[in-house]
Amino acid sequence: MVSKSLTPEELIARGNIPRHVAIIMDGNGRWAKARGVPRLMGHRAGRDSVREAINGCVDLGVEVLTLYTFSVENWQRPAREVGALMTILRQTIRAERKDLRDHNVRLRVIGRTQDLPEAVREEISDAQRYLENSDGMLLNLALSYSGRAEILDGVRRLVKDAREHGIDPAKIDDELMASYLYTAGLPDPDLLIRTSGEMRLSNFMLWQLAYTELWITDTLWPDFRRRHLYQAVADFQGRERRFGRTD
Repeated sequence: MVSKSLTPEELIARGNIPRHVAIIMDGNGRWAKARGVPRLMGHRAGRDSVREAINGCVDLGVEVLTLYTFSVENWQRPAREVGALMTILRQTIRAERKDLRDHNVRLRVIGRTQDLPEAVREEISDAQRYLENSDGMLLNLALSYSGRAEILDGVRRLVKDAREHGIDPAKIDDELMASYLYTAGLPDPDLLIRTSGEMRLSNFMLWQLAYTELWITDTLWPDFRRRHLYQAVADFQGRERRFGRTD
């Protein structure tokens, strides 16, 4: 049960707020099925949860929030569902951008964005221009994203640069490899939240999650609210992160 006594002020006073929170937003379809409504209603209901997560992270002072929004594998869904999801995505970005600006949120997209419909890419670009004066939390949307694809794309670019600029293979380390990933320049997630109780990473940020703390909840994504976020952060604050070392 999530405590109602947790507040952003109390969590901030404890210290050790995660710099980067990542969320696998799962359970829209099951939420809709349980209510006997079309799957798309679950996706639409999930928009309120996105707003709750964003504003909750802003209140806590989180630096980066990454949302697993649409995976490379999701393109395999029925064309009608994919088309409707792209429409919902466009509508959500347009509808939420004022709230994002009011909360000083920046917007970035990671993934194989060239595969997104032109209308979606244009909506993203418009929103980024709308938010260009924001300098607060970075909202990172993973769209047409795959952890393996990210690593492959990074390796291909690294190999190309190595050939053209004579990079010594012996000097290729974690830091250099990370600079070729979609998340170059960002801290790795400190905390990964996954809704709907599933115990897997689903091809999400495979490089970056090496030492991330995981928090799994049975709550379906459309039912996720900032109190769940605060509970996840409170749990994170009670953990000891050793990164493979001993005391």
